[in-house]
Amino acid sequence: MARFSVLRQIQSLDPERDHQRIVFLSKCYDFAFDTTRALEFALYRTYCVPSISALLDRTGEFRLRPQKRYDDTDLIVSTLMEWGYDSELGRAALRRMNQIHGRFEIANDDLLYVLSTFVFEPIRWNARFGWRPLCNQERQAYFLFWREVGRRMNIREIPATYEAFERFNADYERVHFRFSETNQRVGAATRDLFLGWFPGPLRPMIRPAIYAMMGDTLIDAFGFPRPSRAASAIVLAVLKLRAWALFWCPARRRLHLRSESRPRSYPQGYRLEDLGPPFEASGPEGQTGSTST
Repeated sequence: MARFSVLRQIQSLDPERDHQRIVFLSKCYDFAFDTTRALEFALYRTYCVPSISALLDRTGEFRLRPQKRYDDTDLIVSTLMEWGYDSELGRAALRRMNQIHGRFEIANDDLLYVLSTFVFEPIRWNARFGWRPLCNQERQAYFLFWREVGRRMNIREIPATYEAFERFNADYERVHFRFSETNQRVGAATRDLFLGWFPGPLRPMIRPAIYAMMGDTLIDAFGFPRPSRAASAIVLAVLKLRAWALFWCPARRRLHLRSESRPRSYPQGYRLEDLGPPFEASGPEGQTGSTST
């Protein structure tokens, strides 16, 4: 079946040697939409940690330029995943990300947790909503890919195995997820950004759909209202129906690279050095900022 041609190619590759190629194939062909949505929710999870949300809140980026901050993160992450961390563009994206992070004092465990969400949230999203779950080669490739990115970010104590990193992710969330006002402000700014992508009449329906995809743990950490059982059931049914339809659709043939797109903040195009908050956002007390980009 042509729908599984990319999967067969992925399964023929070695994650240790070919993880950059596997991540490219998985993200750009089989799961272009799903990976983007999963990474949006990966970042959303990081806002449930008060030490992370407090840094983000103090920059004012979510209040003043939420779309630019979203686009900057998306472009840097997409460049890495689509071109590879060892390509010229990938190295430039890493250099820019490290320049941004270098302005701020960020705890190693917070950076390590953000990195872990980039591994595990696409895997979990696809297990729930994808037209197929990620295969073992993809799961290992995601771990190995982001482990190498983390090393190039000078993140310390990255677990040596997929299983150990997954335990770190779960243990960190159990200890650090709790409500704070900065969680709520950053979470609400991001939610409102998402709502702004839809026409006004649809927003009252989209808001509970966003809550339904979060789950109780995130809802409580943000202090958002819990969706009704009916809303949660409808959202799950719609996403399952989409997955079923995609299973029977022809495979994607036309490659779309988000790193080559012109997002809302950069209608005339962008340069990697343009990405990130303005220098004054860090301030002389300096030690404020973002744990992603």
